[in-house]
Amino acid sequence: MFTRRTVLTGLFGLTAAAAGVVSRPTNAVAAKSGGKLDAVIDISHSTTVNDFRLARQRSNILGVIHKASEGGDWRDPLYVKRRAEAEAVGLLWGAYHFGTHEYSGADQAAMFLNAARPGPSTLMALDLEFNEQNPSNTMRLRQAEEFVKSIVATTGRHPMIYTTAAWADGEPMGHPQYRLGGRISEHSILANCPLWLADYRFEPQLPSAWRGKGWHFWQYAGDTDDGGPRGHRVRSVSGVVRCDRNLFKGDATMLHKFWTASAGNGPTRRKA
Repeated sequence: MFTRRTVLTGLFGLTAAAAGVVSRPTNAVAAKSGGKLDAVIDISHSTTVNDFRLARQRSNILGVIHKASEGGDWRDPLYVKRRAEAEAVGLLWGAYHFGTHEYSGADQAAMFLNAARPGPSTLMALDLEFNEQNPSNTMRLRQAEEFVKSIVATTGRHPMIYTTAAWADGEPMGHPQYRLGGRISEHSILANCPLWLADYRFEPQLPSAWRGKGWHFWQYAGDTDDGGPRGHRVRSVSGVVRCDRNLFKGDATMLHKFWTASAGNGPTRRKA
């Protein structure tokens, strides 16, 4: 993802100053911290990938979530090539769609499925965040709900929702200020989706709709120098230049079980 930089800038400033900068080793076997597995990265065409094999063997990356599409008319040009490369070395594969306002949720869902071509082991996700590069083209709540309904109707699966607590809870962003269009409630279809939480502070804040459920992935560090309080070393991955890092709440066995269950918990009914 690429638009969350200023959205999250400043969230971790006070905690970073108080706690100091820390780093994590990237060559430990499936690095864990407090029962959390540090083995998932998310990337797009803007990320330089030299060798997925090195990412797995030296940095113990187990899963990759790659941007597949944006809006209703854009495909990531490196998605197909990198999918083949990642799966060839045994990495779990996921695809995400960056939501916009220009197209309906249903049209964007169709675009995503055509671009991602999810198989029985492909994790799916909707990137629902403030579009700081083009604020008026930010996906709104009803579009996101329509997107998820279309994905569920077509595939039988719920995609993950990538978002921040502030945005999901309807807080304003940007200048002039924009909003999601309402708070995601516990009754929304979005709240039935696994949460992929973006929060660069030392401890994340949950959106209200997921309190009591928790997050499945926590994107704790971004791919730029201002992408988190833990310093640049935490984002180092062999074979990949500047990627986002994500924690999973559990161990490697639980990650595989969650990934495959979420990817294949219903029949894929999408027509070719």
